Parts: sequence; C-alpha cells; structure tokens
Amino acid sequence: MKTNEAVKPAFDLKVFLIKGYGRRKRVEYGENALIFSQGDAADSVFYIHKGKVKLTVLSRRGKEAVIAILGAGDFFGEGCLTGQPLRMGTSVAISGCSIMRLEKAEVVRALHEQPSFSEVFVTHLLSRNVRIEEDLVDQLFNSSEKRLARVLLLLANFGKEGTPQTVIPKMSQETLAGIVGTTRSRVSFFMNRFRKLGFIEYNGGMKVHSSLLNVVLHD
Repeated sequence: MKTNEAVKPAFDLKVFLIKGYGRRKRVEYGENALIFSQGDAADSVFYIHKGKVKLTVLSRRGKEAVIAILGAGDFFGEGCLTGQPLRMGTSVAISGCSIMRLEKAEVVRALHEQPSFSEVFVTHLLSRNVRIEEDLVDQLFNSSEKRLARVLLLLANFGKEGTPQTVIPKMSQETLAGIVGTTRSRVSFFMNRFRKLGFIEYNGGMKVHSSLLNVVLHD
C-alpha cells in the first residue's frame, strides 16, 4: 500500500555543522602545523573536514608515541566533554587540513537538542573504541610487518565505507615506526620489501594496492 509520507532525508553532518556554526569555525592548517599541545586547556572539540591529523602522547621521560591517525569525518579532542581539563596529547596536521573547532558548550548543547547529531557523535565514539581494541590486539598478537601493513591499509581507507584513497599523504618512517611500535630501520626494511613485491609504489605520494591485504591475512 502506497503512502504520501515524504521520505526523511539522511542527516548530513557537514551541512549541519556549517549551517549551525558557520564557516567561521573552520581553520586551514598546513602540513606539520600544530593544532593543540599536550597540557593545553581542553575546551573544545575538533571535526576534520579535509586532511589527516596525527595524535601523539609524550611520556615524562620524553618518549613519544603515536596513538592515532585521523582523517576526514573524524572528531578529536572530545575528552573535554568528560571533564578533562587539559589535553592528554598533541595533535598535528600531517597534510593540508580543513578543521572545524567547536566550543565545549556548543557541542554539549547540540548533543542535547539535536538527536541526529547525538546519534552520529555516539557512533563515532563507539567506532573509535572498536579501533582502539583492534589496535591493542594488533600490538599484542601480530608481527611488526603485519602491523605496518594494517596501518598503511587504514591510511588508504581500505575496509571503510566509500572508495579507498590509494594514494596516502607523505609520512616519515619515524612516524610510521611510532604508530607500529617498532624502529625506523624495521619500517624501512618492510617498506622496501612491500615495494619490491608490488604492494606499494612511490610516485610523488605513496600508492597502496589492495594486494597488501595478503600480508595482513597471511598466517
């Protein structure tokens, strides 16, 4: 039986943010630009419109660890919503980025007043939690070679909705080593091996082929 009820359009997060807060909230960051530092006041949440961002943590002994590489559609800095007074890590643009900065009070109000936004935001938090669990399992049970292959595939968006971005932003081997949890020399060894096997190639940027999945899936 047909009805005349109109189909409700899907919620568009980018449109919602621009209409609600305007383009004045968007800031353009160049490659390697600092977004916030560990120890800064945690008073806002960030949304990535374009580009990729690196999140790192520095220990008291001066050792740095890369805890996440985020891309378009991701939020970060949401720890302020749980009462976190200071940033627990540092965020840096690893490519040209367009990022929206939302004050804590604005996000809290939107979560209470806009159910669609609240649903998208909670889905983001749950997805981030799943990713953290996967990263932990990866660190505990997989070799550094498999971990590196997985990182490259994630950077190229394999396994995510939409078309994979096979050409990924330039990233130093030191950064990759920090994500994987190994040394730069090991990363260099595996990258050369992947290139010789045809899993990746260099042509201005780094191109990741789906065949790299063989490394992750192979026991």
